[in-house]
Amino acid sequence: MTIQVLIADDQAMVRNGLRLILEDQPDITVVAEASDGAEAIALARRLRPDVCLIDIRMPRLDGIEVTRALAGPDVADPLRVVIVTTFDLDEYVYGALRGGAVGFILKDAGPTLLVEAVRAASTGDALISPSITVRLLKHLAPTKTPAVADSAARLSERETEVVRAIARGRTNQEIATELFISMSTVKGHLASVQTKLELRNRVEIAAWAWENRLAEPTNDQRAR
Repeated sequence: MTIQVLIADDQAMVRNGLRLILEDQPDITVVAEASDGAEAIALARRLRPDVCLIDIRMPRLDGIEVTRALAGPDVADPLRVVIVTTFDLDEYVYGALRGGAVGFILKDAGPTLLVEAVRAASTGDALISPSITVRLLKHLAPTKTPAVADSAARLSERETEVVRAIARGRTNQEIATELFISMSTVKGHLASVQTKLELRNRVEIAAWAWENRLAEPTNDQRAR
């Protein structure tokens, strides 16, 4: 099954480069390109691609505004947005993730990570450049410790372990290996966590874990 992708970037050279990388893959097709935010929203709503690759700095509407319009909490049928940018400024990442993005990668991350991000987004998974994942999510843990008691109490011990692994940037395969469980079991736990915490994807799970300090090592983990 071919993954249909929309690319939005104000630089034609960047769009061409992304297209070449993606269309070199047998399972990915670029169905449209947009040079500004307003055009990106219009094309995405009309074509409804599987994944939208959105730059941050664009004319008319920036990538954060585009993300909110296509994938925000108030969107009835959200699209899957991955931010692809040169800038890893904290406010951009926070804005993108809060706006509903399921991925955030840097343009210098390389072709492999770009393709992985598209494939992950197409299946409802998420991917953030490893260079910024933990650094940024750690900053999301300021004052919400009281909330963890009620929310975390709803999670089983195994679900809590999965949440901690996600917050550390682990993939489903890595979680399965670490916890000695199958990939399908990992996915089952993820679905249960999302339902219990009313979260939409693993990026929101990771942010929730850091906000509530659930990502911090337990005493048993520190002792190892």
